[in-house]
Amino acid sequence: MMKRTGIFSGDDPFKLAQHWLGEATAVEVNDPNAIALATVDADGMPNVRMVLLKEIEPEGFVFYTNFESAKADEIGAGGKAAFVMHWKSLRRQIRVRGTVEKVDGAQADAYFASRSLQSRLGAWASKQSRPLKSRTSLVAEVAKVTARQGTNPSRPDFWGGYRITPTEIEFWADGAFRLHDRFRWTRSTTTGNWRIQRLNP
Repeated sequence: MMKRTGIFSGDDPFKLAQHWLGEATAVEVNDPNAIALATVDADGMPNVRMVLLKEIEPEGFVFYTNFESAKADEIGAGGKAAFVMHWKSLRRQIRVRGTVEKVDGAQADAYFASRSLQSRLGAWASKQSRPLKSRTSLVAEVAKVTARQGTNPSRPDFWGGYRITPTEIEFWADGAFRLHDRFRWTRSTTTGNWRIQRLNP
């Protein structure tokens, strides 16, 4: 592998991503784990939205959402996604592209249970991405869900996670006079060996 020093050093891109996120957590004002997630609809039109990255695993990146949302439909149809994490405070970003699979069962149950009660009830109440008559109707639905589910709601079947297993990860850091540092890790399959290239800014 190409030898790198400083903030780019290491032979495991997932550990490097965890390290960068850890540094960002110490200085970023809000949501250091926010990612801009990109998918493509049935007509080939791209969509991008902010979601929160919840886990960096040894081989993937996990976020959670409603399985009946627009993003879920697009992920289900194409099986691929991309995202970028950008930290203005550190002047760094990570870009990821790869294949996507569902995360449900015990792992999703555990994460859902760790959320606040209000967030769990909101997940039950929201028909994500579909038209909403008014905020009042949403609040009323939360009240109905609260009456039905109580103070310890289980994870709904339509809610869970997605794991992006990358074939490409790029680490970018701001450089003087716009001479940025960029290292792209690529592999031909999600289980292949990584190849690292330095890119022009």
